[in-house]
Amino acid sequence: MAVNTWGKYFCYKNLHIGKICVSLQRNERGRKPLFLLDMIEKIKILEIVSEALEGSDKFLVNLKITPDNRIYIDIDGDNGVTIDDCIELSRAVESRLDRNEEDFALDVSSAGADQPLKLTRQYVKNLGREVEVETVDGEKLEGILGAADEESITLRIAGTKQVAPREETLRRADLKSVRVAIKF
Repeated sequence: MAVNTWGKYFCYKNLHIGKICVSLQRNERGRKPLFLLDMIEKIKILEIVSEALEGSDKFLVNLKITPDNRIYIDIDGDNGVTIDDCIELSRAVESRLDRNEEDFALDVSSAGADQPLKLTRQYVKNLGREVEVETVDGEKLEGILGAADEESITLRIAGTKQVAPREETLRRADLKSVRVAIKF
């Protein structure tokens, strides 16, 4: 006989840890574990989010689904994101998933101001703003985001007494992170 638990509750035949199911079956040599993964498919969530955001100025920045079905969705918008936008998307996703079929936790939020820019659309949205750049070589730069496309960004770097102001074009493949500078 196999002994199983679900949280603090006991059951038989399967040992459940989140949505990962470990089945212990008896055979001639004792117990044998079988691993079964029951995880919500990312493509299904992508389709739901795409449909929900279609026709708006909002766009998906990041989607993460953990093995225990915790769904994290980060969105941004050309004109910002409000809490109502997050609630609306959360309801749209939840209405298309069946909790009886798939147990899940859902977190919809705006792409944080402290998070690095990921998409070209985010770069374009932040043209003219001050950004902090870190290259893959560890070099740190700060300047005004002047231009951006799929391949590169142009940074207008202020001068000092010893150095004249300059424009520098950086390949996006050479960038570790680009964040909007938050100054108080």
